[in-house]
Formats: sequence, C-alpha cells, structure tokens
Amino acid sequence: MKLKELNREFQDEGLLKLALTHSSYANQHQGMESNEKLEFLGDAILQLVITRFLYAHGQGRGEGELTKIRAMIVCEPSLYEVALKWNLGHHILISHGEEATGGRVRQSLLADAVEAIIAALYLDQGLEAADELVLTFFDDIIQRALNHEIILDYKTRLQELLQESGEITIRYELERFEGPPHRRKFFTKVSVDEITMGRGSGMSKKEAEQEAAKNALSKLVTQRVDRGEKTS
Repeated sequence: MKLKELNREFQDEGLLKLALTHSSYANQHQGMESNEKLEFLGDAILQLVITRFLYAHGQGRGEGELTKIRAMIVCEPSLYEVALKWNLGHHILISHGEEATGGRVRQSLLADAVEAIIAALYLDQGLEAADELVLTFFDDIIQRALNHEIILDYKTRLQELLQESGEITIRYELERFEGPPHRRKFFTKVSVDEITMGRGSGMSKKEAEQEAAKNALSKLVTQRVDRGEKTS
C-alpha cells in the first residue's frame, strides 16, 4: 500500500495498511486488526515531538503558555487539517456502512488515522523519522499556534469578545440542511441582539455553529482593528 502524499517509503508497508484500517473495516474481516492501538501510540509520540520542539523554541514563554500552545497543535482540528493534506479520506479503509454515513469526511475518524500513521512510521523507522514527519506537515500549524492565531472554540471566544461591552444575546439558528440523512450538510447563522453576524456550514450542527462563530469573529476583529481597538 502506498500513500504518495506522505512522500515517505515504509520498509514494512503492512504497518501503513494497519494505520489506515478503521475498526469498522477490521470488524468485517476476520482476524484483521484496526488502527486503534497505533492511534494510542501516535498520540503519545505527537505529544512528545511537539513538546520537545516547544521546549527548544519557546524561549521567554512559561509552562502555562507552552501548554496552551501545545493544546492548539495537538488537537482534532489540527490533525484533521493534516489528514486533508494527506488525502486520507481517499485512502482510509472503512466499512460500507461507515462510508455511507460520511466516514470518509468525518473529522474524528481522519484525525485518529493521522496519529496512527505517525505511530506506524515510528515503529518502521524510529523516533527521528516520526519527528521529521510531524515537524514537516505540522509546520504551519505550529507557527500559527506560536502566533496565537489558532482558536480552539470560536463560540466561546466570540462570546468573550462581545460580552466585554455588556450583556448581549447570542443565538445560533439552523437555517437549512442539504443532502441525504447519511451525508447531511447543515447551514447555520449566528445573531447578536437579532442582528446576523455570521454564517457557517458543516457536516454536523456543532461544526456549522463553530464555522458561523468563526465567520462572525473574523468580522468583529476586523471592525475593531479598523477602529484601532485591541482584540485580545
């Protein structure tokens, strides 16, 4: 099995196949193992690689700040971003049922596969190879985190900014959804005191609300910058 987007050659290609094997697929093939144990190992390796990097390059930053930065990097949205770079939705081995319910685009499923691939490369070629893989494909995410350009919860950040000036009412409203039940896309808007601030879409209501909040937050920050106000 090949994964050209990785630009890495595995000595044991069976490890790569295992990393790409979701439990739904393994359950349908007797005697086949899933990537869940690799995911467990990969999470620890990713934590170690990022921690070592931040320790070496986080001069002037305290433990608390470095911990927050690491959380911005080692999180499901960041892993999903890397999964998209690797086109894992095309390569992942999943059951027909999982595929029918949107498994190939599911954030959690693809994020787990990234961790499994990191572990697979570690077992195949050692920590140095895994370190190089992580720092190559997470580089832009690391830089954004160091610059505090990543927000893990847009809804909370939007509420914090808006409530600085007093009590306001924030409401998220599902405007519509499209597609069949197993592959539904949701469209949401966020209103502040009955004024629409942003819209978003996603494969779940939660994802759509976060996207709407992100859109509203972007507009709010731009407005404050234009007025010369601080946004953090």
